[in-house]
Amino acid sequence: MPVDVLPATAAITAGGQSSRFGSDKALAYWQGRTLLDHVAAGLAGCERRLLLAPRGRYSLPGWEIWPDARPGEGPLAGLETALTHASPGWVAFTGVDNPALSPEYWHALLAARRPNARSVQAVHPERGPQPLGALYHTDLLPHVTALLDAGERRLRLAAPAGQTVLVPGLSPGFFQNVNRPADLAGLSGISEAN
Repeated sequence: MPVDVLPATAAITAGGQSSRFGSDKALAYWQGRTLLDHVAAGLAGCERRLLLAPRGRYSLPGWEIWPDARPGEGPLAGLETALTHASPGWVAFTGVDNPALSPEYWHALLAARRPNARSVQAVHPERGPQPLGALYHTDLLPHVTALLDAGERRLRLAAPAGQTVLVPGLSPGFFQNVNRPADLAGLSGISEAN
């Protein structure tokens, strides 16, 4: 089956400690594959693929490994690393805890891009805009670096006000998130999610 082409650089942040999960959740198995493999499959059609993790920690064929420039500083620091190493343009940025983000999800975000936008974020029906599992433009790198240099760690501030396109109406199944073992046990099937 041909892979859907996604005109963006994929970036999966996998450098976290998985403290709430109790073990490395990227390597946790679900439906016969690791969570990392599920997330990577959703982004397989991207022009370029970056895995943001310590070197030697994971093996993901076809993905470039880049360690976080600011280890332990959270997803905003991971985004800085992604924007630094991505090809100019859009970056599909997510974590290993979002296994239901399929190519259809990413196509929906890519279709919503606007000329002056620098981020595209899905809107969860209860939790609002989702800054992880979102698109960011590489033009945001100076802004993200300035936030981090000022001590900021909140990913939701990565795109300045007025530069984010919001995409409501996506299936709630896309937003399944794994932080604890119970979350993994409660995942519905990917085919059910989409």
